[in-house]
Amino acid sequence: MTGAATTQDLVDAGALVPALARQGEIWRLVTGAFLHGSLLHLAVNMYSLWVLGRFIETIMGTPRMTVVYGISLLGSSIAVAYLGGPFDVTVGASGAIFGLFGALFAAGLKLGAPGRRLVRANLTVLAINLVVTFTVPGISRWGHVGGLAIGFAVALMIFTRNSADRLQA
Repeated sequence: MTGAATTQDLVDAGALVPALARQGEIWRLVTGAFLHGSLLHLAVNMYSLWVLGRFIETIMGTPRMTVVYGISLLGSSIAVAYLGGPFDVTVGASGAIFGLFGALFAAGLKLGAPGRRLVRANLTVLAINLVVTFTVPGISRWGHVGGLAIGFAVALMIFTRNSADRLQA
């Protein structure tokens, strides 16, 4: 296939369609995150994951970052499945990537003054991403907001629970 995939191609391949997920096709909660509507969509998600993921991995370590990413992926998909339109077709990893944004802000809270500087330094980037989320048609608002909230909550729990060894670097 060249160019962008059709909506039907994405649904056939396993895109998240809330009505189908709620009717028992729960695998769509995961498979949709591994599909992308175009090469540009895939490239933007991969670049975002490379930039943000490397930073979060340094702070949290690979296992914890993987947990945050995976739970954010599921959390964002569940938000879409239960809060989005029943026939909204959703693909991409951006919900999980927004979860890493949430983890960045949770880490910022746990690092004291340096963490507050980290949060301030990244507020503009998050604000731009949220403006794009809410103004560009076809972007999953619930996926992004759900991933952000879940990533923040999970990372905050990890940092609180593992306070003795919470940071790798």
